[in-house]
Amino acid sequence: MKIDVLAIGVHPDDVELSCSGVLMVEKNNGRSTGIIDLTEGELGTRGTPITRKQEAADSAKILGVDIRENLGLADGFFKNDKESQLSIIEVIRKYKPEIIICNAPEDRHPDHGRSAGLVSEAAFLSGLQKIETKRNGVHLEAWRPKYVLNYIQDRYLQPDFVVDITGVMERKLESIRAFKSQFYNSGSDEPQTYISTPDFLDSIVYRAKMLGKMIGVKYAEGFISKKMIGITNLDALIKQDT
Repeated sequence: MKIDVLAIGVHPDDVELSCSGVLMVEKNNGRSTGIIDLTEGELGTRGTPITRKQEAADSAKILGVDIRENLGLADGFFKNDKESQLSIIEVIRKYKPEIIICNAPEDRHPDHGRSAGLVSEAAFLSGLQKIETKRNGVHLEAWRPKYVLNYIQDRYLQPDFVVDITGVMERKLESIRAFKSQFYNSGSDEPQTYISTPDFLDSIVYRAKMLGKMIGVKYAEGFISKKMIGITNLDALIKQDT
């Protein structure tokens, strides 16, 4: 099936933390949405690939996405090479997204920036007809999305635009909490990590409030685009108090 908005994260839960609100907003607007996880997050201190796979499936149900796939690249050790690019090209050509949203171009975790570069390059190469790809024996036609956007992760990066997610903020938090092995869980006996404290989840809310304040709404998510963003008319601008 064709997916209008495809979110790609190097680790399961990257999308939930960073752009799940927009996925739900777009779904409510009648667009098809999907998530691609590049790795199983197997190097994470807490949880296992098996538990994270189930958590990702639980979260996908909360978000109402049409598809979720895991490409099984090596957590921590994947490279921006031909093999990895072809894996992503196949997915892009399979789902033909109009918009891809991917990891932050730079961040605390080195996988995030590397993933952003990998996806951006693969999205461009996916439009070249002389790169031949097949999936389950079926030839996949060249396809290039209209936009490749980056979401903002742990480090604050100045967004090029922000999107109101006030109406879906509670479900966004629910989708994050679906990853019970990773985030604060008073009943867990696993080692505490940077993201497993209550304060970390609070920071997700504070970030959304800060971005929302920029446009006069309660909660928002921010995005970066190398490509100039255009609008069809001024009605697309959110009315703000002057």
